[in-house]
Amino acid sequence: MIRVVVVDDEALVRSGFTMLLQAADDIRVVATATGADAEREIALARPDVVLLDIRMPEVDGLTVLDRVLSGGSPPVVAMLTTFDTDEYIEATLTAGASGFLLKDTDPGQLVQSVRALAAGAVVLSPGAARPMIGGRLSADRRAAEREIAALTDRERDVLALVSEGLSNAEIGRELYLSPSTVKDHVSTVLGKLGVTSRVRAALVAQLAGLERDRS
Repeated sequence: MIRVVVVDDEALVRSGFTMLLQAADDIRVVATATGADAEREIALARPDVVLLDIRMPEVDGLTVLDRVLSGGSPPVVAMLTTFDTDEYIEATLTAGASGFLLKDTDPGQLVQSVRALAAGAVVLSPGAARPMIGGRLSADRRAAEREIAALTDRERDVLALVSEGLSNAEIGRELYLSPSTVKDHVSTVLGKLGVTSRVRAALVAQLAGLERDRS
């Protein structure tokens, strides 16, 4: 059972997400919270995944993210936003968020995203990723392409699958590798790209237009 906490300042959003997620047999929403009580509720509920609103009036999502990830054995955190040009996206990315979802994400995709997050995958809503692809990073497209070119064929395959949101286990099944071998490849890729998270690596891959060669 995947344990989820939903953090949002709007009660309607919290109840709506809870209803959608609870319809899945393998997901349980163990708590909901506003920004002000998020840290306490997350500590009590000990979830696997936190869906966290970026913009909240009392305590904003970036503050909650920093506090949650600084604790021992933190959950996976994906940020929720209404805006596909939210200026906070890069800050939360740098702080360690594992994904970004627009609040109007299709219900079926929301459930699949939570499952992917729990499995260790990166989840990037196209609309939420667009500010990073189309903004500051657009000036670095050629640099991203050079960094991708420096990877081995196997590393490029691994990175392409990371950018598709696959977990290490799923990548292993695709490439006929053990999860531990995939983990080693991912670590090497992050080092070569000079990034510290799968999310940022996935954005570099998207920026460079990387796709897995399936020939």
